[in-house]
Amino acid sequence: MKKIWKQYSYAIILVIVSLAAALLFANYVKVANSEGYLKVTVKDGESLWTIAEKYSNRHGLSSDEFISWVERTNGINGDKIYPGEELVIPVLEKSEGQVEVTNYAGE
Repeated sequence: MKKIWKQYSYAIILVIVSLAAALLFANYVKVANSEGYLKVTVKDGESLWTIAEKYSNRHGLSSDEFISWVERTNGINGDKIYPGEELVIPVLEKSEGQVEVTNYAGE
């Protein structure tokens, strides 16, 4: 056993440190993703512009930036969205004084 440890100690330590770093990073990404996005269902008569305005206090982007992000993330071409379609939109974390007024899709 000592011979194996002596020969491969650096590789073993590197593997252990890498796994620990990967677990920490995966947990960080999971928390960041759950807090940074919201799934909304498109209602009749809504457009990307109206959704951008509706959530303007929650995303911190200009309307053009918001629409570009939503189109890119949801695979939308040409601003065409349809009632009942679910979209993922970016949102900022709630501040302590902010009241939740969003109707989450499916709830």
